[in-house]
Amino acid sequence: MFDENLLRRMWEFMTVRSWSAVQRTAKSLVVVAVIGLSAVLVAPQASATDVPTSDPNVKYVGRWHSDGALRVPNWAGGYVQTSFTGTTVKVKLRDAVNIYVSVDGKPDVFHAGVRGTVNLTPTPLAAGTHTLRIAFRSGDTVFGGLVVDTGAWTVAPTLSSKVLEFVGDSITAGYLDSKLALSSYGWQVGEKLRLPRTVVARAGYCLVAQTGCVGQSTQFFQLSSTGTTAWDFSRYQAAAVVVNLGTNDAGHGVTASNFQAAYTKFLRDIRAKYPNAAIFAFETLKRRYVPETKAAVAALNNSGDSKVHFVNTEGWLTANVDYVDGDGHPNDAGQAKIADRLAPIISARI
Repeated sequence: MFDENLLRRMWEFMTVRSWSAVQRTAKSLVVVAVIGLSAVLVAPQASATDVPTSDPNVKYVGRWHSDGALRVPNWAGGYVQTSFTGTTVKVKLRDAVNIYVSVDGKPDVFHAGVRGTVNLTPTPLAAGTHTLRIAFRSGDTVFGGLVVDTGAWTVAPTLSSKVLEFVGDSITAGYLDSKLALSSYGWQVGEKLRLPRTVVARAGYCLVAQTGCVGQSTQFFQLSSTGTTAWDFSRYQAAAVVVNLGTNDAGHGVTASNFQAAYTKFLRDIRAKYPNAAIFAFETLKRRYVPETKAAVAALNNSGDSKVHFVNTEGWLTANVDYVDGDGHPNDAGQAKIADRLAPIISARI
């Protein structure tokens, strides 16, 4: 709609006597009309679309909890997965954190010490639907949501319902490896089988709680590696659970009989939470408590539970070759060798 000034100028145009004046006024009116029409056709546009953490198309793999509008991963290697349309995506972070980001299934890109709103696609993508995975390594591991293009939206990712869960200590957590949990055998098994995976492990943990050693026989059932809030097992049902514990118990004076009793109870407690899961008792790489681990598996098998299996790991790794520190913690290559051996064992039973 024209304003009063435009109407006045139109009146002047209709009342002028000079032809040159008519031409000047006509040109002026055309410019004003074009500007006015452009203002009508080009409405102000928002610069981006915020995606809150509550978006149902944003999936959280692992043990997460809410902190107001934020989401926080617990244990190791928790990650976010979704799909989105458009050409760019950004992530909202609270404070300095180290994350790994994979877009469209490409190799992870490491973002060190980033915070605030971080552009994950500095080179815009082709228009279309893209996949996104953000895994949290260390630092202020808090997820605040995403930002996509104006008019873009999220799409539910294609995730299998067969979740893999890996329970253990530093070896399972990927301690001393290049990408920590993302270098661990559990994470790599998930990649090989293209299945969601969660790593419920932390350096120094035992099976049996002792002074100076947290016991996974109880901590596994908690939300986090240090807290006492119980985990809600209705959030997901694991298809497979791999238990690799016992390496640290020997150094804390746990007797063979106590270890066997605790392991047997632990397997039964896991079964109570996951009635249909395949459960694997992983022989520790240092061969600690092997007879007791086998006996615990046999106890469940003899009680009618045929979905509990002992995993013989003898010959899988070579000392001073596949370890960071002689024969303690597997290096990246050692973790990959374990994954190569373990993936088909799990796949055959789920």
